[in-house]
Amino acid sequence: MDNHHTSRQALPSLAGEDGSGSLNIVFMGTPEFAVESLKKLVENGYHVVAVVTMPDKPVGRHHDTLQASPVKQYALSQGLPVLQPERLKDETFLEELRSYHADLQIVVAFRMLPEVVWAMPPLGTFNLHAALLPQYRGAAPINWAVINGETETGVTTFFLDHDIDTGRIIHRVPSPIADTDTVGDVYDRLMYLGADLVLRTVDDIAAGNIQPIDQSSVLGDLSAETLLRPAPKLSRDNTQILWHQHTVKSAYDFIRGLSPYPGAWTTLRTADGKDTQLKVFFSEKETTFPADGNEYGPLLIHLRDGYLRLTDIQLAGKRRMSVQDFLRGAHLEGAELVEL
Repeated sequence: MDNHHTSRQALPSLAGEDGSGSLNIVFMGTPEFAVESLKKLVENGYHVVAVVTMPDKPVGRHHDTLQASPVKQYALSQGLPVLQPERLKDETFLEELRSYHADLQIVVAFRMLPEVVWAMPPLGTFNLHAALLPQYRGAAPINWAVINGETETGVTTFFLDHDIDTGRIIHRVPSPIADTDTVGDVYDRLMYLGADLVLRTVDDIAAGNIQPIDQSSVLGDLSAETLLRPAPKLSRDNTQILWHQHTVKSAYDFIRGLSPYPGAWTTLRTADGKDTQLKVFFSEKETTFPADGNEYGPLLIHLRDGYLRLTDIQLAGKRRMSVQDFLRGAHLEGAELVEL
């Protein structure tokens, strides 16, 4: 695929009289986020010939129970063939995938595909990305948009090529982020907005009516002050709250950008030196020391430009609870939040 020009995609019209078209589609996805897109295709009469998802995941205390992905569960409920390759370059899987003679492949929250897979169908493979590309390329775009205090994000459909999240853009649709939104709120909105965009994209491809644009042309429209922000995979290291680096707003955004999953974390050290991981799901911004501040002890954090009150937390090995409930049974004299 040429990655350096804007072009009209030369496609035959494959739309049928009912609008659903005669496309053979292979859908690839795993989590709940992808189910809504697959459901939209099925309910609008598109011919999904197979679904590719991750292998069943061991769950339970002893990892002795296998749990199917949300996409697999929905696919089976609709009688759709399901493929679950361990390795995407496995020749047995590739032969089975070829046997479905897909015209188009659609990827929503799956994994990085090798060229032998994404280049297989004649109309290509497109991906739904939960950000306005070229911003927030990577594995966790919704989280990082909220963490960085963005007021807008969105969804993008684009054709896959050799580098991750860099292919030609088909459509982009913006969506606002409120100051009170958690990543869970934005996730839910983008899940439905993305499903609508997947359907629109397939409709346009079926009608031969798309004009993919190179991401380089979008980059050219950005101001010199605009930096491309990445969306790397979340890990224990980059989800720790490093209090000394934060303002009140940046700490507040960091917490909501990781709520409810995986949860921003810090360490509560008691007076006797015992450390316990503390996850934080909600907080409130305070410009000055609040009247009830002393009641919160170390859970009211003094930052360089004000105070942050933790309001919804979970100690390691305990249930999630409001800070008010936690304080009723906690002994926090001499306790402090520390960075490890």
